[in-house]
Amino acid sequence: MAVVTFYEKPGCKGNLRQKTLLAAAGHTVQAKSLKNEAWTADRLLQFVGSLPVADWFNRAAPAVKAGEIVPESLAAEAALKLLLENPLLIRRPLMEVGEERMVGFDPAAVDAWLGLNGVELPAGNIEACVHGPEGHGSCGSHDHDEEEHAGCGTH
Repeated sequence: MAVVTFYEKPGCKGNLRQKTLLAAAGHTVQAKSLKNEAWTADRLLQFVGSLPVADWFNRAAPAVKAGEIVPESLAAEAALKLLLENPLLIRRPLMEVGEERMVGFDPAAVDAWLGLNGVELPAGNIEACVHGPEGHGSCGSHDHDEEEHAGCGTH
């Protein structure tokens, strides 16, 4: 089984579901805050560099949802600048095992990479924002601002 470094938005219920799935499959998950990590362009590119620029972004981030940031229209340099300035714009989770990295949580890709060992997937989109009964997002907090809440989703 693998030791997975899992960069997340702390309190995000979507990320919690993903970590729970990895743990149920027998992996050790070491969670780290995406917001608190000291990202550099080179380090972030180790995760996202093989993907199209548009796939680097958290589609649920407020600026993306509002059309203020259009990932498809950005060059890599401009996109990196935005992501480094505001890590909540980064598609998550970012996962790392040794020298191998992955962005987002596509169960088939995670299974091929690490093995989910037959663990049953939860209902719904494992990458989607999970909203609680009171309309709060997957951030797991009632004392956050709307910008933080609206960026709960991973994709």
